[in-house]
Amino acid sequence: MFSPVLDPQQRQKLDPSDDHLFYDFPRFVTHVDEGFIQKLTQLYRERLTPGGKILDLMSSWVSHLPPEMAFSEVVGHGMNQEELSKNPRLTRYFTQNLNQEQKLPLEDNYFDAVLNTVSVQYLQVPELVFQEIHRILKPGGIVIVSFSNRMFYQKAIAAWRDGTEQTRIQLVKCYLQSVPGFSKPEVIIHKNLSVNPVLALMGLGTSDPFYAVLARKMPL
Repeated sequence: MFSPVLDPQQRQKLDPSDDHLFYDFPRFVTHVDEGFIQKLTQLYRERLTPGGKILDLMSSWVSHLPPEMAFSEVVGHGMNQEELSKNPRLTRYFTQNLNQEQKLPLEDNYFDAVLNTVSVQYLQVPELVFQEIHRILKPGGIVIVSFSNRMFYQKAIAAWRDGTEQTRIQLVKCYLQSVPGFSKPEVIIHKNLSVNPVLALMGLGTSDPFYAVLARKMPL
């Protein structure tokens, strides 16, 4: 059992149809802009260990890992097999609907890092998914959850849709804190950065806001 973070209404989606139908068609696009991607890749460069084992949870055709960093294994998970098959960084992958089955077919204490990029807003039972993340991480392993202000509105849960960017940060922190054994979450924020301050004042030339929440599995 888990300590619930969300009530039943907060878990609801505007589109309650089977997620497999929505994700059946491959989308070979990025859902955030280049500025966001650069910040994410730099964060991975700073926090991931070369040679480690990585799980890219809720992934697609690109993982945004630093091109110069090699890992012993990068396992991909997602909803569309065609997208995953095109991801050049994955050594293996599997498909699974985490809103129907949260148990991951992966070993205990196996991964050095679990990554989740612009997808946490679609989890209807995040408490159990984060329990699984904790289970499969090695002691000292890191989880990095990154997101912006974009989403498939009809597939995001109500708690995310109805929240603000600040309450969404708090929500992800609560997911981590609902699982005993994670360190205190760390939050990284980069908002509306622009090389041209005049354009920034006009709301132009700025990148997608970047948010990341990180924690480590505490040593036994």
